[in-house]
Amino acid sequence: MIDRYQRIQAMEEEYRLSELCAAFAVSRSGYYAWRQREPSARQQANAQLLHTMEVLRHGEEICYGSPRMTRELRARGHPCSENRVARLMRRYALRARAPRRFVPVTTDSAHDLPIAPNRLAECAAPDGPNQIWLQDITYVPTAQGWLYVALVLDLWSRKIVGWAMADHLRSDLVVSALQMAQNQRRAGKGLLVHSDRGVQYASGQTRELLQRHGWIASMSRTGNPYDNAWMESAIGKLKNEVLHGSVPADHAQAKQQLFAGIECWYNQRRRHSALGYQSPVAFEAQFMKN
Repeated sequence: MIDRYQRIQAMEEEYRLSELCAAFAVSRSGYYAWRQREPSARQQANAQLLHTMEVLRHGEEICYGSPRMTRELRARGHPCSENRVARLMRRYALRARAPRRFVPVTTDSAHDLPIAPNRLAECAAPDGPNQIWLQDITYVPTAQGWLYVALVLDLWSRKIVGWAMADHLRSDLVVSALQMAQNQRRAGKGLLVHSDRGVQYASGQTRELLQRHGWIASMSRTGNPYDNAWMESAIGKLKNEVLHGSVPADHAQAKQQLFAGIECWYNQRRRHSALGYQSPVAFEAQFMKN
């Protein structure tokens, strides 16, 4: 019964008390009597944790399970253990939004343009920025039609360092994303740039850009998207956690949502387990300090 009262207390500011009491099958008099008792320090702390989790779950953090939620709570000044957070999430059915199952879609590489070998498979893991960039194109449905999004990701920090959006799949889409990445990062010679075998990445326009900067091309094996699994994962996170499976009204709305999702959520705030549950920006800032 106490658990029900705590749950009502955490949600009282957002819903009518009569509705909450009916939903949790408790009487208003019983709830008022419980409120008049002095709660223990542990109960107060749990109620505060629960309230903060409820607030977070109204945003992109709805995707967080107990490990990421624990780090987020600690960062907001709530000391807690992962076991405690997991217990509260179980007790109050605060489940993380499950991502859609990844179904790989292979790229049509039926063209006669030059294909680079999969050099990424032979590389050691990067130990600093601008050593390995990954590329890919994804498709976002809108009521206006498909919006195509080219992305560039720094494998070391998982940061999306370049992106471009358009209603076409011409080579200048991926070139624009690479140019944005270069404007931000100023990568030197020897950078490995990995992609699939799509015609946009094998085009003369893209190859000329790589050659001009002294970058090295690498491409996945035919029909094997798992060779670029990190990029596929980032795309899945953006679609699930930013668009939430919705269909924007038009390209302008989709661009606005994706811009905020990339720059304000994915790069700035999203906690990555591979980065010690830091965001890409926080991870890079820590590296620069050292």
